Amino acid sequence: METSSTLRRASEDSQIIQNSYDGIHCKIVHGGQLTNSFDVKTGVRQDCLLSLYLFLLLIDWIMEMSTSEGKHGIQWTSEMQLDDLDFADDLALRSHTQQQMQEKTTSVAAASATVGLNMHKGKSKILRYNTACTNPITIDGEDLEDLKTSTYLGSVIDEQGGSDAHVKARIGKARTAYLQLRNIWNSKQLSINTTVRILSTNVKTVLLYGAET
Repeated sequence: METSSTLRRASEDSQIIQNSYDGIHCKIVHGGQLTNSFDVKTGVRQDCLLSLYLFLLLIDWIMEMSTSEGKHGIQWTSEMQLDDLDFADDLALRSHTQQQMQEKTTSVAAASATVGLNMHKGKSKILRYNTACTNPITIDGEDLEDLKTSTYLGSVIDEQGGSDAHVKARIGKARTAYLQLRNIWNSKQLSINTTVRILSTNVKTVLLYGAET
């Protein structure tokens, strides 16, 4: 009885959400001009807190459907595999072999298509680590680009693994920030205390960006 009641409430909630999306029209500003109204047939409503939650639910469902039939992730613990890392609408799929990655990519693309989402082939990249296999990963017969290095949210990832590339990049950016303030360091008008504070806020923060995580 309790299960039946829960399912009924879930159906009612789903209908309420669906009704709130039916018949949505939108206008956008382009080139300083407001466009004519047009129907919104895909996606979620902008500036709606519920939209974020709905999208995360959808992505979670896609990954559950894509990974439920086999173990194609990397071994994370003795009893658990890690299939993907998610941030907002970005997915980083993880697999041990090229074949596993191809199967997972195909499954994610197929599951996404069933709910009206498409994987962007131009934005989907492959980064290989510690593997000799160079067979391409494809979506709908189109090869995805292989990268030697990639930067995501300020963090540098490369095919060598580890943090050497990221540390080198941060040092380079901090050096650039330091040299841009050469006049500050040579100034006779500023106290040492003020100079140190500027160094901490304008250079040190660049060097340590992302180090907390």
